[in-house]
Amino acid sequence: MSGPLRLVPGEAVDETVQLRVLPLKRRRPTLPAQRPAPAADPLDLSADPLDELAERLRDICADAVHPYEIAAILESDGLSDEQAALLYGRPDAFTLAEELFERVERRYPGPSAEFANPWRADPWRCVVRGLVFALPGLGYLLGANLFAADRMRFGLPSGMLALSVATLVSWSFNQALAHRAYAWLGRGRRRSAGSCLAIGAPLGALVAAGAGYVVGGPLGALCFAAGQSGYLAAATVLLVLGREKFLLLALAPSAVGAGVVLAVDVPQAVRTAVLLASLGLAVGLAARELLRCRRGEPEPVPLRLPLVKEVPHLLFGLAVGTLTLIAGLGVTVHHAVRTGSAEGASASPTGPAMIALTLSLGLAEWLLFRYRAMAVAALRTSHTPVEFARRTGGVLLGCLFIYLTTVAALDAAATVLWPGAPALGVPELGALLLLGGSLWLALLLNAFGLSWSTALICLAAAGAECAGLLTGADPTVLQLIGCGGTAVVLTAIAGPVLGRTTKHR
Repeated sequence: MSGPLRLVPGEAVDETVQLRVLPLKRRRPTLPAQRPAPAADPLDLSADPLDELAERLRDICADAVHPYEIAAILESDGLSDEQAALLYGRPDAFTLAEELFERVERRYPGPSAEFANPWRADPWRCVVRGLVFALPGLGYLLGANLFAADRMRFGLPSGMLALSVATLVSWSFNQALAHRAYAWLGRGRRRSAGSCLAIGAPLGALVAAGAGYVVGGPLGALCFAAGQSGYLAAATVLLVLGREKFLLLALAPSAVGAGVVLAVDVPQAVRTAVLLASLGLAVGLAARELLRCRRGEPEPVPLRLPLVKEVPHLLFGLAVGTLTLIAGLGVTVHHAVRTGSAEGASASPTGPAMIALTLSLGLAEWLLFRYRAMAVAALRTSHTPVEFARRTGGVLLGCLFIYLTTVAALDAAATVLWPGAPALGVPELGALLLLGGSLWLALLLNAFGLSWSTALICLAAAGAECAGLLTGADPTVLQLIGCGGTAVVLTAIAGPVLGRTTKHR
């Protein structure tokens, strides 16, 4: 093994693979011939030759974490067991290395100032991503008149159920599509990633719009669901290719239009035109980026990625979408199922909660990068596996605490700004925080390759909450049990798994 298996990003190759060699042995100076030999040896020689070897190898021995590391260096320099016995009076090189390890005090190097952490994230970029996750919600203010409020299904205006189904299909499909495109980008194949997005994004939009059409509803609502499916597909393209600012530009007409609608009454034709402007900008900018990817240099070696790897990410997107929709619409559906009335519940406090949850996604992404950066730092400074596990566990709890505290603060601010919105009670706030904590832990475990585990756990919670909601159970209790159980299981998995050093190499 002539070099390490992996190179740290940003580290020079020559410095990484350079072999450590033993310092040259000091030669005993020769005396001039004309001078008589002194009666006593003027050199300060040790009675034990191991003292001189320990002094010569002090830096190497001080940095070693195990005697075998010193033994490997001695053997690489050509020291055999016979030489260890002849020169130093020790039976073999391993015994010699153990004594050197005991004689020299440990001096671990710690983190290098030149070390470039590969997990540094731009906080402003995460802020922009949080905005582009939350701003699409303003489009519902512009398209509210497209839904028939005089006809209700499950306590929702006719057409809202079709929109919900289309949203679930888009979330799940785009989650799998984004993972596949990122897999191509991780292999340095931007052209292949562009081809994947160029085929998958329109296909996902058509499938989601078709699902909404099958559920049925007013024509205006179905058109709105189709437009939303197209926007989500275009947004996936821009986010994967790192063009968040372009997406923010595309959302500008809807944001301005929603502000005007809150102030004055605007005809539906103008509202529709504003929605179409945002949709057109998003689709046009996404197409422009895809064309740029296609114009890149051709990739000489063909490569195939199996589609089966995207299945857990598709299921994860479906589960996350279901849990989020239950948190947003669960009170309304529960009221309709429990009372049998077509009218939904009034004064639902879930609107500000959903705004807080979507706005916090930018912070959630930044904390994922922050956790990985601090885990790498702990890997470079911890002396034992137990110490590393303790440090990463503390980092995990700290990041989770920061995220949940921010979600609670955002909910309080959104409640104050939302006209007539009641404040969340303690159970409702607890359910919101458990949902946010579960999603953040699931995203973290996904980043470490535990996609199947997180998908099945979240899908089980979503299925249980759906079944309970349709039987008339209280949605808050369902969320406390479902999201609480999910958070407990994910935490129990995250602790031991992320405490292993091999997961952070």
